Amino acid sequence: MSVKFHLPDFSRLSKFNMVFLAMLENSPEFFREGVEIASFYGVFPPAVWNGGRVMPGNCDKQFVRGVLKYFNDKGISLRFTFTNPMIEEKHLSDPFCNMILSYANNGMNGCIVASDLLEDYIRKNYPKMKITSSTCKRITDPEKLNNELDKEYHLVVLDYDFNNRFDVLEKIENKDRCEILVNPCCVPACKNRSDHYKVIGLEQIAINEHMKKNPANVPYDPDRFAKQHSEYKAALECTCEHRTIFEIKDLPTHISPEDIWNKYVPMGFTNFKIEGRTFDLFNLMEHYLYYMIKPECRDNARLVFLRNLRRNGVIMVNG
Repeated sequence: MSVKFHLPDFSRLSKFNMVFLAMLENSPEFFREGVEIASFYGVFPPAVWNGGRVMPGNCDKQFVRGVLKYFNDKGISLRFTFTNPMIEEKHLSDPFCNMILSYANNGMNGCIVASDLLEDYIRKNYPKMKITSSTCKRITDPEKLNNELDKEYHLVVLDYDFNNRFDVLEKIENKDRCEILVNPCCVPACKNRSDHYKVIGLEQIAINEHMKKNPANVPYDPDRFAKQHSEYKAALECTCEHRTIFEIKDLPTHISPEDIWNKYVPMGFTNFKIEGRTFDLFNLMEHYLYYMIKPECRDNARLVFLRNLRRNGVIMVNG
């Protein structure tokens, strides 16, 4: 039995994830049955095609190629969150995003997409990339979901309002090609979710335009952006993404690790996504331990993980 996890961020969290992957390799006895790290998803900033979370920063070519090689050499796919729904034709020629895909177009890696325009461009120009349909599409109708699964997608990430909707999940025809987000922090059935994805896309574009026009010592002003896009006020003021593992457990969309192994896997679902690209390291660590480590091994695994994070310079602890 293989229970495939798709984990957040190969860029900002590259060393964090390298340390966790090493623990899976060196201490497999800590892990629940069948745990496999199938991919790391995220983006190398600045990437104007990025969506889902605003990801500022700057990565050079050497870092991009080094991270790709490291994870690909271990047989792990990188999936690019190219889910910006506000992409226009003019953005398709972005040199940084195209550079990334020119390096990654080797048959191992993939793109998560929400825009038909961008999806068509990637399929045409980078045919070896595996294409995943994003939860950002907000497909909440079961019939439309099955239609999406009939298309040529490697995986389809379900809208998490379907989580624990077993009346719907049982009728899905291609369960092995579904990816389920198990730890959503968003309010269930949130009316602002689509607007939130739009404003995140707009802000990612704004950050990229700022970086092109200004020297490095001129900071980007998020407050100015917020004033310019006051129509998205509710989405801009959302703080859900800062919730901890302990704050989301009571949400009706939450899926526990016991449910994964006792309900979802027996039904035929094998791909599970943990969100957390913008989580702080300690919150993300608790998510990893909660989902992938045996309950009786969590304390030991936490100590090993923390010591290795310190040894690798990911966290600094006095003493």
